[in-house]
Amino acid sequence: MTPTPPLTQPRRIRPLVALALIALATLLSMSVWFSASFVVPQLRDMWDLNSGESSVLTIAVQLGFVVGALTLAATGLADALAGRHLMCLGALAAAVINLILLWAPGFTTAVLLRALTGACLAAVYPPALKEVSSWFRTGRGTALGIMIGALTLGSAIPQLVKATGSLEWRVVIIATSLLTAAGGLTILLLRSTGPYPFPKSVFNLRAALRASRNRRIVLVNIGYAGHMWELYAMWAWIGTFLASLRGFADRPDGSRLAALSAFVCIGVGALGCLIGGRISDRFGRAQSALISLVCSGSAAAALAFVHTLPLPLVLALSAFWGFWVIADSAQFSAMVTENADQRYIGSAVSLQLGVGYVTTAVTIYLVPVLADACSWTAALLVLALGPLAGITALVAYLRSPTDEA
Repeated sequence: MTPTPPLTQPRRIRPLVALALIALATLLSMSVWFSASFVVPQLRDMWDLNSGESSVLTIAVQLGFVVGALTLAATGLADALAGRHLMCLGALAAAVINLILLWAPGFTTAVLLRALTGACLAAVYPPALKEVSSWFRTGRGTALGIMIGALTLGSAIPQLVKATGSLEWRVVIIATSLLTAAGGLTILLLRSTGPYPFPKSVFNLRAALRASRNRRIVLVNIGYAGHMWELYAMWAWIGTFLASLRGFADRPDGSRLAALSAFVCIGVGALGCLIGGRISDRFGRAQSALISLVCSGSAAAALAFVHTLPLPLVLALSAFWGFWVIADSAQFSAMVTENADQRYIGSAVSLQLGVGYVTTAVTIYLVPVLADACSWTAALLVLALGPLAGITALVAYLRSPTDEA
């Protein structure tokens, strides 16, 4: 009749069940992130957009996310509400706002709606990372890798929707909105926070700067910015890049096949997240991130010169790029939590997140502009500059004495 037996047994399996629920909810919820990026050709024709305006539709999500994340942290809402409840509200709001895009009269309204969608998704992704971390003390790198792998699959889902056939853009918007709403409801199946909850914290810019003052944190944040410089531009435009290849452009069903290939190239990153997490737990966070940056940066640079070669070779290299481009994501946040002043971890991570997502806006805008004005070779070489900067920062990080933190 003592409470010990029933409490002890579930704890052995509950973290894995919680991880599965959080990962599934995140996978579904993030579907609307790129819901407009691959229907841009139809919106461009409908609203007579130029390449810069097309990029702004994607950039608006990134900047909205930054504003949403910092607002939640600054107001204390991130701590006032349970993570699972915040995820549910954020996903449902994002689904509704994404759906309103169906009635947008033009470009300006669409940009505002995309920014609001990004702001709502800020209530999904950061709380999901925090919820997962509360369930794992050992093996946290692998657990976070699985969770971010779910984000990766969620970001790839719209490409799969498009690849199922020649779908009208409104159908894609409706489908991704429904998936996101389903994700918000799924997280409610999680009944509690894990056994390792974090202390409450409120974002404070001065505290964030103080926590990020030491050299090792500066180097980590430079590495993270280099990672983000490449990541979201790759995810946003890999489908457009593949569709431009001779093997797809010459076929009547080339657009559909390119979308399916893009789904594979983005989705394979879910496995990359798992491998990156395992490497991190075994050999170290910085070592794992360094391997990922070397592989992803090399792939981007190689594609710049071989994208005119036979299609199977280009697709294989693109999938290799997608595998490694996301594999290091969780490790940068983990390095901040391990090196920053523990009193201001929340502030330091929020600042890192803001810097990283602002960085993504630059390359999401530049890639299509460079591809149109110059070539895909120029655009891909520009993306490779991010990993190069990140590699330089991480090498310096590994040479830094740990007592600098």
